[in-house]
This record gives sequence, structure tokens and C-alpha cells, in this order.
Amino acid sequence: MSNPAIPAKAITHVENERVIVTEYRFAPGASTGWHRHGHDYVVVPLMDGRVKLVTASGESFAEMKMGVPYYRSEGVEHDVVNANEGEYAFIEIELK
Repeated sequence: MSNPAIPAKAITHVENERVIVTEYRFAPGASTGWHRHGHDYVVVPLMDGRVKLVTASGESFAEMKMGVPYYRSEGVEHDVVNANEGEYAFIEIELK
């Protein structure tokens, strides 16, 4: 389902000495590409949906609920793929 030819669109809204706030918008099948998080972060889904998480240990799916945030620690390595029929989007807040 991942299509590396379709990257998610990232728009940085805020970047300063304390945080980076980025909006990610995914076409169906689009992905972030493999990356490692250099900061603790919070993700706030902008809509209900499903994402596929590809990690070194395999693939899993996460059900996302609009407005329900989740936190992850620095060091997470993965690719995030839109597993929905339509566009998907979330806000990521990195804590420096």
C-alpha cells in the first residue's frame, strides 16, 4: 500500500527554539518515507482515519481519531502511510 513515489506534503507552521509544528497531508497511499524522530513529539489527527506504520520489526495499523492526540518519545524510526481511500492529515508537534 505504500507508494514511495507519493510523498506526504509537509507544511511547517511554527519552528522556533522550543517546538516545530508541522502539518502532514497524505494522498491515498502516500507516505512520510523512512525517518527517525530526533525529538519527543505529539501527533494530533485532523480527521478520523487509519495509518499503516512500517518499522524495522514489521507493519501495523493505527486507528486515528480526530482531535485525540498521542505522544511518542525521541528515537522512533518508521514510515507512516495513509491507509484510507481518501486524503488523511495530522499535525505533529515536536518538542525541542
